[in-house]
Amino acid sequence: MPAPRSRFSLVVIALNAASQLRACLESARFADEIVLVDSGSTDATVALAREFGAKVVRQTWLGFGPQKQFAVEQAAHDWVLCLDADERLTPELQASIDAALREPQHTAYRFPRRNRFLGRYLRHGEGYPDWSLRLFDRRRARWSDDAVHEKVIVGGAGDTATVGVLRGDLLHDSAETLGAYLSKQNRYTTLAAEAAFNSGKRGAASQVWLSPLVRFLKFYVLRRGFLDGLPGFIHILIGCFNSFSKYAKMVELQNTEIRL
Repeated sequence: MPAPRSRFSLVVIALNAASQLRACLESARFADEIVLVDSGSTDATVALAREFGAKVVRQTWLGFGPQKQFAVEQAAHDWVLCLDADERLTPELQASIDAALREPQHTAYRFPRRNRFLGRYLRHGEGYPDWSLRLFDRRRARWSDDAVHEKVIVGGAGDTATVGVLRGDLLHDSAETLGAYLSKQNRYTTLAAEAAFNSGKRGAASQVWLSPLVRFLKFYVLRRGFLDGLPGFIHILIGCFNSFSKYAKMVELQNTEIRL
């Protein structure tokens, strides 16, 4: 007889995500609880979540890291699976999660994420495997306080916490237009530049021109992003421009500081 599975909560943060949320929640129906933290949706997001029996909590936007940690703290179970509304589990990943939680060997688990871009799932470069740590025991792991590019911090001083790897893909199926994607990346690079600047980091001229080049060589050449054709090429060019933008915005902040 198989060991009983540890109970876990599916945790989702959302804002006007009704068009994508159903597929996300359907893929994780085996969760013992669904928690959705909504930051002010005006569409059917909340109604759809309640259709799935979700616990819905309203919370004004705190930034990605703080918002996700707030959501984790609303869960009833210590094991949590954190998904975005435009993500869904493949059947293989569903089975891997179920098996891992029957006899947990690690504190947290990561798995590959496959990103859809310009109508196709990328299989190389930055688009895949895009390792994502989303399943963890919240007693020994938490989301960082980063407003953007948040991450799960596992363990702490003296903690022997470990991270396991699960088979199966997390599908990221964003339906946004290229224009919306570019606007979002512009916001993200601004937030990243401000966070780095406020933490005491400073941008150098070498980083402005060198970081995009290193990124291109790493993901497009070494990790064979070129095999994803035109979508892969466009994806890496945007990524390289993001690197450029972040450091250029840091330089702008530094120059503003000097003038003041």
